[in-house]
Amino acid sequence: MAHAVRGYSLALIFIIMWLLIKAKIDVCKRGDVTVKPSHVILLGSAVNISCSLKPKQGCSRYSSSNRLILYKFDRRISFHQGHSLSSQVTDLPLGTTLFVCKLSCINRDEIRVCGAEISVGVAPEQPQNISCIQKGEQGTVACSWDRGRDTHLYTEYTLQLSGPKNLTWQKQCKDYNCDHLDLGINLTPASPESSFTAKVTAINSLGSSSSFPSTFTVLDIVRPLPPWDIRIKFQNASASRCALQWRDEGLVLLNRLRYRPRNSRAWNTVNVTNAKGRHDLLDLKPFTEYEFQISSKLHLYKGSWSDWSESLSTQTPEEEPTGMLDVWYMKQHIDYNRQQISLFWKNLSVSEARGKILHYRVTLQEVTGGKASFQNITRHTSWTWVVPTSGNWAVAVSAANSKGSSPPTRINITNLCGAGLLAPRQVSADSGGVDDIVVAWQPPRKAPSTVQEYVVEWRELREGGDTQPPLNWLRSPPYNMSALISENIKPYICYEIRVYALSGDQGGCSSILGNSKHKAPLSGPNINAITKEKGSILISWNSIPAQEQMGCILNYRIYWKERDSDSKPQLCEIPYRVSQNSYPINSLQPRVTYVLWMTALTAAGESSQGNEREFCLQGEVTTAAGQAPDGLARS
Repeated sequence: MAHAVRGYSLALIFIIMWLLIKAKIDVCKRGDVTVKPSHVILLGSAVNISCSLKPKQGCSRYSSSNRLILYKFDRRISFHQGHSLSSQVTDLPLGTTLFVCKLSCINRDEIRVCGAEISVGVAPEQPQNISCIQKGEQGTVACSWDRGRDTHLYTEYTLQLSGPKNLTWQKQCKDYNCDHLDLGINLTPASPESSFTAKVTAINSLGSSSSFPSTFTVLDIVRPLPPWDIRIKFQNASASRCALQWRDEGLVLLNRLRYRPRNSRAWNTVNVTNAKGRHDLLDLKPFTEYEFQISSKLHLYKGSWSDWSESLSTQTPEEEPTGMLDVWYMKQHIDYNRQQISLFWKNLSVSEARGKILHYRVTLQEVTGGKASFQNITRHTSWTWVVPTSGNWAVAVSAANSKGSSPPTRINITNLCGAGLLAPRQVSADSGGVDDIVVAWQPPRKAPSTVQEYVVEWRELREGGDTQPPLNWLRSPPYNMSALISENIKPYICYEIRVYALSGDQGGCSSILGNSKHKAPLSGPNINAITKEKGSILISWNSIPAQEQMGCILNYRIYWKERDSDSKPQLCEIPYRVSQNSYPINSLQPRVTYVLWMTALTAAGESSQGNEREFCLQGEVTTAAGQAPDGLARS
């Protein structure tokens, strides 16, 4: 059975060889193409190409009827009448060029005679910058190099490594793009000072070249694996002292650690020697998410660092808050013996809170008698009490997390606008951009040097409604006479702005309206009532919806004219500060029916008119324009 199988195999090999030989014979059965000096030439060299017909393979026995044509790819470059053709070719490009010889007979298609490929290239340059590395103590040696310019030819590279006791390893690659090889051997650090020499030789049909020898020790090329199993322990659940731990390969001598808050791009880096997989960090911030990475090295001066380890992310424990809350307040009169005190405070910054704020502790204490005291714990950033108007009051507010409370902020409740001579002067509010308002002022007339600070307060102007918009404020030192406010500022919204000058337990204030961007209101006010009152006519109107005011309304205008008259209407302009919903006029003549309407103005222009109402002085309110007025003068 074995003899039969061997026989079949030999027969198969014979058939394959016969087919290959026959294919060659069939391709060039009519003639031959020869190339001199070689099928592989140096760039810039010339080559002679000859084509000849074999006996009895021409068009006829007369050579004059044979026409041989030489093609370079598909382009005809030479032809000759006879049994042979010879042509010198120059300026061939890098790479492989195909030449084909064909026979042309009268009234017949061209017949392929034979062909040849010519490869143009350069000798290999000397390999440069040999670099070898072994990843990990158990890894294998791999070397890379710069092979220089492309040869455009089949080129063989041989990497040879020589070591102590005449040990030699070598490996080849037969790819003209080859620039690295892995020898598949492991160098142990048992003899760290033993020398090894690497050399690369490149060879092709046009020449050869060898690199300069590169000599190194095991410590020079072994790159440790990145540290693994990284973990962190906080001593006494405190961020002020923690231990970073990891695992390393056995011969690691040097480590570098880097860490940063997750929201930072800058790394803090520490180098440690003989750490043995542990290092204490003392400068971490509380309640902050950090990212840690570690790299290793076998020797202080030799070799290379490992890749960075995978990142470890963790959050440091909380600490007791350190910052003090920024507290502000409002005091409103309710009746002859009651007042409302509203407290507001801002969140601590992350660095001040040092943890998640769980609640705020608020204490309101009567200063003079010391008897009345109110306490509350809230998760909100505001609180309101109603207290007697008698006595002086003080408040204390602190923030608490899981580790403790911040130092309390203590303030005495005073009349913030009580000292008129402390009121800032010439307050202005101008647009600083789409979402900014620039507030400027002059110091008060009375002892401006006694001002300890200015407070700029603003909130959205909202007429009516049960809920007040959020209150915002910022503090400014006494030498500043302007502030840019941007928190909760939106375009086309009007804000009521107050500037307070504080001096001890006294304060003075001035107010103004301002907006970051404005245009003419989208609609005018609608008159809802016209009544006779004490010898004049009282016009009452509904406020323009906030979303249609488009900024701060500066003035209202009341227009009127006689019904069916083409005369120009009269008008009365009312500053917004004077009245927001009613105003008396006394310019109407008795027994005359008038049509009245209103508009509103911002700094950008006037709105369209609101609804029209008719009125006769001897009557009462009438219906809308176009209907007969009520209460007309009776005959």
